[in-house]
Amino acid sequence: MGAIFRRELKAYFSSPLGYIFLGVIYAISGFYFWYVLYSQANYIQYVFSNMFTIVLMVVPLLTMRLMSEDKKLKTDQLLLTAPVNITSVVLGKYFAAFVVYLLGVSSTIVYQIVLATFAAPDWNVFLGNYIAIALIGAALISIGILISSLTENQIIAAIGTLAISLFIWLLDSIAMALPAGFEWIGTVLGSLSFMTRYNDFVSGILNVSHILFFVSFAAVFLFLTVRALEKKRWS
Repeated sequence: MGAIFRRELKAYFSSPLGYIFLGVIYAISGFYFWYVLYSQANYIQYVFSNMFTIVLMVVPLLTMRLMSEDKKLKTDQLLLTAPVNITSVVLGKYFAAFVVYLLGVSSTIVYQIVLATFAAPDWNVFLGNYIAIALIGAALISIGILISSLTENQIIAAIGTLAISLFIWLLDSIAMALPAGFEWIGTVLGSLSFMTRYNDFVSGILNVSHILFFVSFAAVFLFLTVRALEKKRWS
């Protein structure tokens, strides 16, 4: 797993992709932080409340090449026939993407330090918000790596990941729009909602069940990715 991790991490910064991802994250989150400073507020939650939408849009850039590039270049056949555990391959690629993601959202640490020079910050609230954005990223990256494993076209992988992410984002709205008599469907959709759980974190509510939900969600999609690759290995 370590070799795959290092290879993928290096690949992000030997091409423009990693820099584009970080640049977009820094630019947009920096804009929201500028607004906080402009408003003379000491409210880092404003930045985090908008980070959900940001990562929703840019995570597909991060994951679109993870598996699809290997399929396009036929290097996936080397991985599938090599005496290496497929789970290690998937986890190596996953954690490489997650580290790059954390580099992007870690700009919020700098923002919090700047705000701390103006007033005493609530570091517990910041920690809860940071854990939330990290968990959201972990879940979305797991979606992206599964979609990427199903196609050799990076654009299709990115669009597919974005489509599923947007659907998850709209689950609350879909549940509220259901007609009478379909409340049970709304309840099911609400139980899968990312937004409700994320808003709890932003509000300073550190709920262990929410943490377990995101970790379990990522684990399920990583498992599905492993199964998809194992099916191809033996086909």
